[in-house]
Amino acid sequence: MADVQRIPVAIVGGGPVGLMLALFLDMHGVRSVVFNTDETTRWHPKGSTEGSRTMEHFRRIGLAAKIRAAGLPSDHATDVAYFTRFGGIELARLPMPSADGVAAQVAAAPKTDQVPEPIHRANQMYVDRILLEHARTRSNIALRFSWHVESFEQDAGGVDAVAVDASQSQRETWRAQYLVGCDGGRSFVRRSLGIKFSGEAGLEQRYFGGRTFSTYLRSPALHRDFLQKRRAWQYWAVNPEIRSTLIAVNGTDEFLLRTRASGPDQPPGDSVVADALRRCTGAEVAAEIIAHEPWTAGVALVAERFADRRVLLAGDAVHLFTPTGGFGMNTGIDDASNLAWKLAAVLQGWGGPALLASYEIERMPIATRNTDAARKLAVNIGDTDIEPEIEDSSPAGEKARDAARAMLSTFAEQFASIGVQLGTRYDGSPLVDSDAAAPADSLVAYTPTSIPGGRTPHVWLDEGRKIGSSLYDRMGAGFTLLRLGRTTGADIVAAAKEARVPLAVLDIADADARDLYERDLILIRPDQYVAWRGNKPPADANRLLMQVTGNIR
Repeated sequence: MADVQRIPVAIVGGGPVGLMLALFLDMHGVRSVVFNTDETTRWHPKGSTEGSRTMEHFRRIGLAAKIRAAGLPSDHATDVAYFTRFGGIELARLPMPSADGVAAQVAAAPKTDQVPEPIHRANQMYVDRILLEHARTRSNIALRFSWHVESFEQDAGGVDAVAVDASQSQRETWRAQYLVGCDGGRSFVRRSLGIKFSGEAGLEQRYFGGRTFSTYLRSPALHRDFLQKRRAWQYWAVNPEIRSTLIAVNGTDEFLLRTRASGPDQPPGDSVVADALRRCTGAEVAAEIIAHEPWTAGVALVAERFADRRVLLAGDAVHLFTPTGGFGMNTGIDDASNLAWKLAAVLQGWGGPALLASYEIERMPIATRNTDAARKLAVNIGDTDIEPEIEDSSPAGEKARDAARAMLSTFAEQFASIGVQLGTRYDGSPLVDSDAAAPADSLVAYTPTSIPGGRTPHVWLDEGRKIGSSLYDRMGAGFTLLRLGRTTGADIVAAAKEARVPLAVLDIADADARDLYERDLILIRPDQYVAWRGNKPPADANRLLMQVTGNIR
């Protein structure tokens, strides 16, 4: 089979999860090929939320600054604003900073601030394009856009995948040691493996439930006449006639309008969208409709398995959320971070037989947690009641507006949820050697702790608050041994060298950091989660290294 091309990892799906998996693998020195049916990333607005943990991942591969420059103008507020109509009365506003405001916050942050990369609002279509452009510069990544994998077969040594280009004129056979399906909610890879979803397929309620369409539209008049002086990232119309949301895409004339579908798969006609926009605004507004995108609100599905031998799944292929909270892409990118180092370890010979099995063990509970969180937030929105007098110029109208303001002002965590963003934990994982009970899980609060199983607490190491100033900037691509006291951890260093486990040593002589971490030695995994901690060397450093690298079943 001389025509067979060989690669360590084949990735099916070139969306943000597939591209980030390829970029993470590249960071670990592993080659991959990415197949994507479309010739480029999709140019239709989707999610607009890059969570703090996702921004930390972008920072690791050198793209955080470029992504922060994408999307809304740097001085554009990212507020969520509620109106009776876009041309009517403002009911409530959840203030959130512009990109300029975020930069100012980071510059003034205390040493042990836990959010070095605050949440960012840039539409996914911009982010996807940045990831693709960066992937094109990496010699470890082969891109096959306008190609689809039509079949694959696996055996004990690898996976054979047959790919065809869009014109059906070219066919390639690839031999990969592992194949990863990052090909979305209707994943060809998952269905080929016979893996099913379980959970809730939709949520029927008055709003944010059932089949919905997002309409990408261009309307200079909407911005100029109604929104320019009350800028926000997300605008809500809340009145007895209609309830809908409008998302700012570029901060001027491009928006995403959500409407409930009248038929299962039939997009709304232009006149229907124009009428919905009129009712949301309270006036006729000229708008050019660019495209429609269907989705089903209230979905909370998790795959029954995340892998089958040498074929693994990530992103929407294993979990589907309602868009509420912006958890979908962010959870998928965290999947990729978790999986990439494990694939690299196995391919490079220092990862053991239990390492890839830990991917499902660690990530399935997080997928379930985050889908549940998204569904709860969707119910929160859909159950919102308003009084029919809310637009009236009367005492009853003012009373209705006061009630709406009081209720809507409590929804801030729907759009932040820092506990979801940073609070992922792998307690109970076979790769984690823990010494204490973890803090209680919370969707709305994050408790920094060095208790093994959680994200390494953040600390700024100098006054600059720049790239290079963060603890995360100084960690190695492999494991990192953080030394905060007099204990050298020499036996851990020696054990890593003997086992050929990549290990960087980072010394921090700082009392505040030592108080935050509560131990002298912290062993950090390649995905920046704590694997072990102690004030003295482990009883058996070799066994510890074998455990955290999956060499102990």
